[in-house]
This record gives sequence, structure tokens and C-alpha cells, in this order.
Amino acid sequence: MALELESLRKAIGALERSLRVAEEQADGGDVDLMETLRAGVVQNFEVAYEQSWKMMKRWLETNVNPVEVDGVARRQLFRLCHENRLIDDVDAWMAFHKSRNETSHTYNQATAEDVFNVAGKFLPSALDVLSRIAARND
Repeated sequence: MALELESLRKAIGALERSLRVAEEQADGGDVDLMETLRAGVVQNFEVAYEQSWKMMKRWLETNVNPVEVDGVARRQLFRLCHENRLIDDVDAWMAFHKSRNETSHTYNQATAEDVFNVAGKFLPSALDVLSRIAARND
């Protein structure tokens, strides 16, 4: 059964666009605009991260074994994804997970700046996951 990937594509596309706009405006000097853009990037990171790991989980449930996936901790889920060649770096995905958790438990300027920076590192990994799932989505 093929997975519907459009929501993941849209989430990653929104993150990509928000990062591009933030980069274009970075030297503009408008602090309020940059804070707003940073908040948009953080929100798009949250959505893209959530869509990414949930799609990886669905792919594993569909293509490997739902029993192996049910109730596993996130690190184990990412290990299974690595074993099945959906991701290359378990530790990187755990770092993305940590950043996502930080945004849901605290929000301050330092956290926003950290997650903004992580979002730029996350984007290539998310695009890679989408590509790998799409290539093996049958």
C-alpha cells in the first residue's frame, strides 16, 4: 500500500521557503521582521519534523513489521529507520528530536535561535528521507 506523501512534501516545502526568505532578509536590519521570520522557521521545523518521523514510522509499519514499531522509543525508531536505509545518521535525528522537544517545553529567544539554526541542518535530512520514502513507496 502506497503512503500519501503530499503532507510531508508540503511541510518540507514550507520549511524550505521560510528558510530561504529568512536568509534573504538576514542583512535587512529589521529586528522585528527577523524575529517574525525566525518564529515562522521554528514553526515550520516543528511541523516538518513531526511529519517526517511519523511518515518514517508509517513506512516501517507498512514495509517491515507493525509489531516491531509499535511503542518503541524514538531512538529505537530511528535505529530501525537506519537499518532500513531511510536515514543515515541516528544521532542527527535524535538531535532534531531534542530541538523539537525544546520548542514544545520552553520558548525564549535563545531557544528560538538554536532551533532556527538546527532547522537549516534538518532540511537536507528531511529532503533525503522524503526522497528515500518516495523511491520505495509501493
